[in-house]
Amino acid sequence: MPVSALQGDNIVHKSERTPWYAGEPLLTILENLPSNENLSERAEDFHFPVQLVSRLDQDKADDFRGYQGRIEAGSVSVGDTIRIEPNGYTSTVSEIISPNGIVQKAVAGEQVTIRLADDIDISRGDTFVAQHSLITATKRLTATVCWFDQRALNPARKYLLKHTTQTVFAKVTAVDHVLDVKTLSNSAEADSLKLNDIGELQLSLQKPITATTYAQNLSTGSFILIDEATYHTVAAGMILATE
Repeated sequence: MPVSALQGDNIVHKSERTPWYAGEPLLTILENLPSNENLSERAEDFHFPVQLVSRLDQDKADDFRGYQGRIEAGSVSVGDTIRIEPNGYTSTVSEIISPNGIVQKAVAGEQVTIRLADDIDISRGDTFVAQHSLITATKRLTATVCWFDQRALNPARKYLLKHTTQTVFAKVTAVDHVLDVKTLSNSAEADSLKLNDIGELQLSLQKPITATTYAQNLSTGSFILIDEATYHTVAAGMILATE
């Protein structure tokens, strides 16, 4: 494929300077590559970050409360007992509403509204998991991070970490090592990341998030870091381990 990163040829749009090239631009090809992610549809792997709490309480006779979002893994059925992280409360699924109406079961990848049998204080960023799931909320992460910003990582600063539907403050507590892309060896001497650096970091979060490793699930095992002053995305990360 003929491309020029400097001039932008065939990156986002087809270039007029290569009329002989009949293929698609690079971004289109990348966006349409098949994913090797095999989302589990087992009930025990259920993972549902709450994106929106939908309320209709003007009429006390119809106090509707539904929790909307995308099922990132597993499946859920009416009557299932689920656990809400990070508070650890449990409840029973009383109704599942899909874009096509009420259903008895929903699986990974589907956008649904879930209603519970109990009134529990739940907000955006909370996560529903299977009752006996081993996944719990955590405030410490080990992650591989690619740095995007012109300004180097400053471990003395706080950053915003966005994970699924939740955004929390995060602080880098250690730079374990930085990858040398020329030799593919790791350097343990660096204490920061510069533009385009890839390194392994330890992060401490102000509030807990319900995360998996990237190897377990691409969506629940990834995050971005945001500069709290400029709101620029400064890095993307893949979670290696949680504590």
